Amino acid sequence: MDIKLSEPPVREQMLIGVVRFVRAAERVSGIRRIALLGSITTPKPNPKDIDLLVTVTDDADLAPLALCARRLQGGLQGLNHWADVFIADERGQYLGRTCSWRECRPGVRASCDALHCGRRPHLHDDFGEVRLTPTIIANPPVELWPVVVRRGSVPGDVEQMLAELENAV
Repeated sequence: MDIKLSEPPVREQMLIGVVRFVRAAERVSGIRRIALLGSITTPKPNPKDIDLLVTVTDDADLAPLALCARRLQGGLQGLNHWADVFIADERGQYLGRTCSWRECRPGVRASCDALHCGRRPHLHDDFGEVRLTPTIIANPPVELWPVVVRRGSVPGDVEQMLAELENAV
C-alpha cells in the first residue's frame, strides 16, 4: 500500500516561509523593520505571492538580505508562487526590491532592468514597474519585527503566525 503524505496547504507553506525569512533577516545588520503586505494579509485562499517590506539603514549591506529573499523565493517556486522583498529607508522612501541575482554588479546580466544596476549592490530599483506609496511604507498592514503590529483584522492563519513570532521574542 502506498502512503502519500499530504503537503500543508499553500497558504500555510507561504506563511512558514515568512517566519523563516523573518528569523533569518532579523539577524542582518542594518535591518530596522520587517512588515507584511498584500494579499497574504487577506483571507484570499490562494494568494499569488508574498510581499514583504524591509526598512533598512543607509549603510546596510543588502547582500545578506538578498540571500534571505532568494531562499524564500526558491521555496515558493515549487509551489508556483513568488515573493517580493521591497526595501525602504528609515525616512520612509521606497528604494526598490532585493536583487534576485546571487552576483549583482553592472554588466553581469543583460536582462537586468534595474535603473541603477550596481550603484547599491543587491538593490533592484525598478521604479517603472513598482513603487510603494509613502502611506503603505509608514503604515503597513502588519509589522512582523522588531515588534508585531496589526493594523486591522488579519485571517486566522496569519494571526497564528503572528502569535508564533510574538512568542519567539
